[in-house]
Amino acid sequence: MDLNKKEILFSEFPPIDTPAWEEKIKADLKGADYEKKLIWKSDEGFSVKPYYRSEDLKNLEHLNVMPGEPPYTRGLRTGNNNWVIRQDISTTDIVEANRLALEAIAKGAGAVGLMVREVTTHKQLNRLLQGIDLTTIGIHFLSSRSYPLTLELFIYEINHRESGGEKITGSINFDPISYLLLNGDYYVNWIHNLEETIYLLSTVRKRVPHFKAITVNGHYFPDSGSTLVQELAFSLASACEYLAGLTDKGIPVDEVAPHIQLSLGIGPNYFMEIAKYRAIRLLWTRMIEQFHPVREESYQLSVHGTTSLWNKTIFDPYVNMLRTTTEGMAAALGNADSVTIRPFDTTFAAEGEFSRRIARNQQLILKEEACLDKIADPAGGSYYIENLTHSIAHHVWTLFRKIESEGGILQWITTGKLQEAIAMSRNHKEMDYAQRKSVLVGTTQYPNVQEPGVASKENIPASRKEKPSPYRKLEPFRAGSAIEALRMATEQYVSNGNKRPSVFLLTIGNLAMLRARAGFTTNFFGCAGYDIIDNPGFTTPEEGATAALASHAEVVVICSSDEEYATMVPPVARLLKETGRKVHLLVAGYPKDILQELRSAGVDGFIHVRSNLLETLTECHSLLGII
Repeated sequence: MDLNKKEILFSEFPPIDTPAWEEKIKADLKGADYEKKLIWKSDEGFSVKPYYRSEDLKNLEHLNVMPGEPPYTRGLRTGNNNWVIRQDISTTDIVEANRLALEAIAKGAGAVGLMVREVTTHKQLNRLLQGIDLTTIGIHFLSSRSYPLTLELFIYEINHRESGGEKITGSINFDPISYLLLNGDYYVNWIHNLEETIYLLSTVRKRVPHFKAITVNGHYFPDSGSTLVQELAFSLASACEYLAGLTDKGIPVDEVAPHIQLSLGIGPNYFMEIAKYRAIRLLWTRMIEQFHPVREESYQLSVHGTTSLWNKTIFDPYVNMLRTTTEGMAAALGNADSVTIRPFDTTFAAEGEFSRRIARNQQLILKEEACLDKIADPAGGSYYIENLTHSIAHHVWTLFRKIESEGGILQWITTGKLQEAIAMSRNHKEMDYAQRKSVLVGTTQYPNVQEPGVASKENIPASRKEKPSPYRKLEPFRAGSAIEALRMATEQYVSNGNKRPSVFLLTIGNLAMLRARAGFTTNFFGCAGYDIIDNPGFTTPEEGATAALASHAEVVVICSSDEEYATMVPPVARLLKETGRKVHLLVAGYPKDILQELRSAGVDGFIHVRSNLLETLTECHSLLGII
């Protein structure tokens, strides 16, 4: 290459400093508020700039390392990014679970998660693991009546095969803190939990040294509504509680830390999730330093990622495939050690062959076709992601220190502080979805109004009566469940022999505005499963009102421009009300200068971009006798 030509080429593109960029941006904003327009205020409590430059990396301390080096922000792998594809199998039928595990392994899974509550003998465990090479496939026990018993049976099986414990990888899902949160009480008490943990650690360390005896189930936090910062802070505090309790019992930190696995959720906020997985290793290193370990393995946290449930939907379920694909990408690019992608239909159906295959193949495509496994820490050096990593780590560490200064995670749980913090975050998220500031495609926006009733109330487990618990429980939720309940109520109403409720779009006036507002209204009421009667546009209010009455629609929405509503709406309202028929009359838009005038004319309400979707549709359901 001719270096002189290179210099000449580059001289045509002189460097632009940040003040010049900022000046140009402000000019393009034409007086609009820079902070409001371009600075994103995240749910996690920090501001995200519209762009980042190399100068934004200058004060970030975690950058001057390679992959595989402390503080491991860039992951543990050095030559590639070959994470483990894990498929979790939900059935407790031993023979069927074995069949599904062998199928998953044959078709690309490098690890399997198994339910073993019904396994109480070696014969049963042997049948469950039949045909699985324990030296090459990670085995993760996700549930058990007794984890000590499961571990004993597993080690007996290893010895029976003469496989050698040194080659065995996997984990047991032993997490007393998660049990406390999900059940509102200890299984026995915290002292008993520590004693059981000591036994598990001792057995694992001697017999299967690469096995994980403790799994911190951080994914329960976002599935209950937490922010990303809360998820990491509470997970870190849980791990710290185990470390502190066990080291106080005289067990060296180097005999505990390498046997802890952290299981995080993977949410929809793509770049934040990438940064989250990088930040947790930095935070782990900072925390573990306080225990003064000797072995380097104590700093090398094992991180598993599981796609979240809270943003998955029942209606238009194939959209879940898009959600889980980007989530799987985020965990992979964030250097997760292993990833589970849940089947797209797990919210409303028993997992089938198709959905399991798709879930597995999503990761295979990310590896074999997108080649995300070829380069260690592919996100490293990104101005944006490195700054997000730093911001997340800073805010998590602040919350983590607050928890520790106030007695630790158990104190926060037993006093209800943790549950209340998550409830506040959940309420904020639910309001954002109800007002469609956050969108679930196919559920709160762009619903498939022709979709058959794929879901019914029977698809959702009925709530069972439980005895009161001494501590407040975590409440897992799905963001779309309230809207879905309205749509299912419509389907139930129709299945009982009633006419499907319909919305008549009385389109009139300005063509661009009537089409825009007709589209908005179609999306709005489609979320509840209403029939939408669209029209090309009427020439007079009288013509529109006559057609609306002839349609026998229960809801009529006038779609026009704000400027025309003053003259268009009153005649329509008068003609509809004169008949004495019960018609719910709405206006698409929010003409604030004439709201009272229109209400006085007979308008029952307004739907617009700031409307609360859930409240408005619930009101309509109630008026029509659907609920």
